[in-house]
Amino acid sequence: MLSLHTNSAAMSIQRTLSNTRAAADTSMTRLGTGFRINSAKDDAAGLQIATRLMAQTRGMNVAMQNTQNATSMLQTADGAFSEVSNVLLRMKDLATQAADASSSAADKTAMQAEYDALGSELSNIMSNTSYGGEKLLSGGKLGDKMTFQIGASKAETMEVNLKTQLKTLDDSFKAVSKNYTAAAQGDELTSGTASAQINAINTALSDLGTTRSAIGAAQNRLSHINNNLGNMASNTADAQGRIMDVDYASESANMTSKQILLQASSAMLKQSSSMSQMVLSLIQ
Repeated sequence: MLSLHTNSAAMSIQRTLSNTRAAADTSMTRLGTGFRINSAKDDAAGLQIATRLMAQTRGMNVAMQNTQNATSMLQTADGAFSEVSNVLLRMKDLATQAADASSSAADKTAMQAEYDALGSELSNIMSNTSYGGEKLLSGGKLGDKMTFQIGASKAETMEVNLKTQLKTLDDSFKAVSKNYTAAAQGDELTSGTASAQINAINTALSDLGTTRSAIGAAQNRLSHINNNLGNMASNTADAQGRIMDVDYASESANMTSKQILLQASSAMLKQSSSMSQMVLSLIQ
């Protein structure tokens, strides 16, 4: 029907043109940002899923950093205990030498002086070894139960409790040297009990080995946790990317199609305006 007041073709084309322009704008935004979802209206359900995945990925990345920090702290403790082992071995050398009948009283006095100095150093290492400005061994972090956050959720934690081992180790060191707890000179090598100190030092070395074994086991577990977190974080980020990221090949073709449709609609809108002129030709 020819009508002067109503041009249904023009109105239909205008609606199509508006929808096509909106779709073209969406395609351009996606290609410009690199994201398929730029607002909730693009994909409400997809945005919700992607947000959860993003939160999980970021949590796991921070947890990976936590495991690395925990490993560094335990490595610091193990390094200190490695030096403690060297000190104890030297003390055993002195005790073994002092227990021999060939050692004179003067020899034993000189050995005792070094033995006392080593006892003081044992105390220094145990009291002053620190990590991040906080004491680590006696009276420090390792003296209480430690809880490491090793995942993105509240339940993902790892507990390390070396309190018992450190208490046993402290008692062993007290038995090894009086100088471990007091500045007064000891008499372990000059009083004829040097042979007894050999057993005390062996006990301390055994207790030290138990403590270092526990630290090593915790370090190994943290290493496996870190590897697993890296694997999960990578896969989760990949899943998030499949939801959020734009497929450039597909979206480029889509935008090209919309641009062609825009051009065609604009041309047809111009042609539709000539419909009203046909009405004038009928009444001339």
